[in-house]
Amino acid sequence: MSGQFGLLKQARFAPFFATQFLGAFNDNLFKNALVVLLTFQAARWTTLAPELLANLAAGVFILPFFLFSATAGQLADKYDKAMLARLVKVLEMAIMAIAAVGFALTSLPILMLALFLLGCHSTLFGPVKYAILPQHLHAEELVGGNALIEAGTFVAILIGTLAGGLLAGAVAHPAWIAAGGFVVALAGYLTSRRVPAAPAPVPDLTVNLNPLSETWRNIAFARQNRTVFLSILGISWFWLYGALFLAQFPAYAKNVLGGGEAAVTLLLATFTVGIGIGSMLCERMSGRHVEIGLVPFGSIGLTLFGLDLYFASPDALAGTTPHALLALLSLPAVWRVLFDLMMLGVFGGFFIVPLYALVQLRSAEATRARIIAANNILNALFMVVGALGAAALLGAGMSIPQLFALAAVLNALVAIYIYGLVPEFLLRFIAWLLVKAVYRLRSEGLAHIPQDGPALLVANHVSFADAVILMGASPRPIRFLMDHRIFRTPVLGFIFRHCGAIPIAPAKEDPAMLEAAFAEAAKALAAADLVGIFPEGSITRDGELQPFRPGITRILALNPVPVIPMALSGLWGSFFSRIDGAAMSTPFRRGLFSAIDLRVGPALPPEAATPAALQACVAELRGARR
Repeated sequence: MSGQFGLLKQARFAPFFATQFLGAFNDNLFKNALVVLLTFQAARWTTLAPELLANLAAGVFILPFFLFSATAGQLADKYDKAMLARLVKVLEMAIMAIAAVGFALTSLPILMLALFLLGCHSTLFGPVKYAILPQHLHAEELVGGNALIEAGTFVAILIGTLAGGLLAGAVAHPAWIAAGGFVVALAGYLTSRRVPAAPAPVPDLTVNLNPLSETWRNIAFARQNRTVFLSILGISWFWLYGALFLAQFPAYAKNVLGGGEAAVTLLLATFTVGIGIGSMLCERMSGRHVEIGLVPFGSIGLTLFGLDLYFASPDALAGTTPHALLALLSLPAVWRVLFDLMMLGVFGGFFIVPLYALVQLRSAEATRARIIAANNILNALFMVVGALGAAALLGAGMSIPQLFALAAVLNALVAIYIYGLVPEFLLRFIAWLLVKAVYRLRSEGLAHIPQDGPALLVANHVSFADAVILMGASPRPIRFLMDHRIFRTPVLGFIFRHCGAIPIAPAKEDPAMLEAAFAEAAKALAAADLVGIFPEGSITRDGELQPFRPGITRILALNPVPVIPMALSGLWGSFFSRIDGAAMSTPFRRGLFSAIDLRVGPALPPEAATPAALQACVAELRGARR
């Protein structure tokens, strides 16, 4: 994890991290301080019930996300994002001044206006927050950068929420809350001044102030890339799922655990620490590239531990008076609840960090901020729908543990739906399990695979798992030409077909399929995709490199693109390799957790990429063993 923490020492990341951390902290400090004041001093401010005021405050804060996210996305694409970050901090200081007036005059309308403007502040900063990262970070740093941003945001939310509650009860006059918020905003402005410039990708963009038409337009930008749009839906679902759990913590602590305010804080802190741990682990588990195979892993954990929270919830702890926190911690049932919440946070980090990085990486630079704005709109919509649905179910008599169980089941159904539409997630998960849990993949030279543009990837064929492993190791999707018979396999056939693999057959078996395969490969390269091929034509029967066939020459004649040689070592003799008794005296002599090596060589120009030259390159890469 040292790599991602090293970013905190970099001038291109640290000032922005501090700026967004202070902004999230201040949002929650002011919001929670106001809610606490309205809850315990409601008569001083209004005749409305405290419960209604708390929900009103939540609605006022989230309303700007619907109204102004589309405009915020346009501004972040039109203007320098570092400049916008500074202007947002100036706005934040002005908002705290308005809040001070509201506290001084004991005016609820002015305070609600300040809360609304604080929601506008967060809305304007949202597209800047995520669209600026690809401009300041290298592709291999995106996962680590997003992990720090997510962990930092949740820690800021936790600390800000706690500080707001403490500040509301400690100050002699509530105007000191606004003064504290102004100091935090000023600190945020000072750090924002050190954020490096992030030039606008579309400086001549004409801003459309109509929120409805621009919202639909931003969503249309997101829908241009199916994987990006479904990733946004996955992110929005996570916020619905997480917000649903967080919203129930006060009632769960009181009515299920029988605790008081300290128990609520403990639940929130446990979940937040879990999110931070999961986010921080993402870079190590993904090998410093965007590993979307972690997303199915995360969704599995979110479902399993959400269900276990239902079974772990005690039945008879709540009494007439709250239990002391130490008394609760003496009960094994409470520790199981805390473990479930911790793991929900950990697997939530596995789920959310790769999705954010994927949206940033695969969004067009000219529309990235507006796609982030579309994400923010859908996040807000999902959270509102989730809150309304939870309120309706609880009002109909459902218990909080039952609500958790229902959410966990729905999470599994949503995951199955998304992975059915985009099997790339599932394939990367299988590949991730292979290279992390079944074997130990050691890779070298992955930087030779281009971040964009077409290329032909050429590899030796050692086992049935080769394509899956190479797809998992590559930072970009690869469309492999694969033996047509594998498409008849029920599960793998579905996955490979929907991941864009191209079926191919020998000319003597099916000449029409052979021609169609070459035509599809040409189309893929013309679309700037990566195409992979095993030029030996079949899996090796003796572990040695077989002669390369001339199909490479035909592909390059139609599309003269760079050719990337790749060599796999260590899979011969594994469970996935071809068994030939004459060649192998000890079948499966390669056990689980054995090391396998992948070496990627520099690109060859198409005119030099003859079958013989490529075979020599792959042979050399195979020979350079650790």
